[in-house]
Amino acid sequence: MRYSKHIFICTNERPPDHPRGSCKNCGGEEIRTQFKQALKERRLHGTMRANSASCLDACEYGAAIVVYPDNVWYGGVTLGDIDEIIESHLIGGQPVQRLRIPNKRYTPETELPLEAEDVTNTD
Repeated sequence: MRYSKHIFICTNERPPDHPRGSCKNCGGEEIRTQFKQALKERRLHGTMRANSASCLDACEYGAAIVVYPDNVWYGGVTLGDIDEIIESHLIGGQPVQRLRIPNKRYTPETELPLEAEDVTNTD
């Protein structure tokens, strides 16, 4: 395995007035930059990788981060939370509970399309 952990930081951008918000507008780019720097300073950049991610479909929790292979989702992350995530979770193995969000909320039952209209051909 090349990296023991991947930290995906959402940097997706939507219009500022979008009802779900967007992680870029919540500081996603700055968080990614600082995360990468903090890993490098701790000499963890060879074993842990902080990546930009497009939409993680957790926009309402922005800025959103997911850590794999742990499948731990964080929301409302700020620059001030980075050191705690690194020290407690990535190094210490204890996720930061106050920042955790539910795993992806999609369920096939809630995402089924509405019943199709009757499109019977009458020609």
